[in-house]
Amino acid sequence: MRLFLLLIGYLLTCGRAFAQATSRPCDVATKADQPRPACLVGHINLGRLRSGDLYWHINEFHSEAEANANGSAESFVAKAFGKYWVFSVGPKTPVGSDTAEVGPLPLESRDGDFHAEILQSTFSPGMTAPLHVHSGPEAFYAVSGDTCLETPDGVQTAKGAGTSLIIRQGPPMFLMATGHETRRGFALILHDATKPPTTLDHRWTPRGLCNP
Repeated sequence: MRLFLLLIGYLLTCGRAFAQATSRPCDVATKADQPRPACLVGHINLGRLRSGDLYWHINEFHSEAEANANGSAESFVAKAFGKYWVFSVGPKTPVGSDTAEVGPLPLESRDGDFHAEILQSTFSPGMTAPLHVHSGPEAFYAVSGDTCLETPDGVQTAKGAGTSLIIRQGPPMFLMATGHETRRGFALILHDATKPPTTLDHRWTPRGLCNP
């Protein structure tokens, strides 16, 4: 009986750990150029989502003052990769007004209050992320390097700085840095605030569609 209770406790602890796979905050003392798994830059409390298509807006600046001046109550300012960044989620903007605009973000439902989790990662070529799923759509933006993303739906690739990828809510995914350059980038997970953004999931086996 005691062994059974210990096993249940272990499984519950693992479940919590899995659900919090991307909740580890980025350590500002750690150099961003050092290869490391994804970490949490911050999040935006979006509340009820507005109607219409939503996009991830990314803007880079060379000073904190400039970034703060271009931020708002609905955005998040962060320092990464030697620059300052402003992230927000909203409708499409005029062409050329953002450093990058990724979307539209595929939403299965708009019911509930939503958060946007912003993640940062630095992968050396061949480095991979653990198999996982998200409770909402995820978008990737590359500051440098190449990306390969495999799911049961197939494979997506993006090569070079300024490229992006989007994946819908639900399917397990396998992420790999490919090519010869260090992959530096951000990811956004848009999810219902009552659900964990990320859960590790090893029930699916990739077919090896991504190669370093």
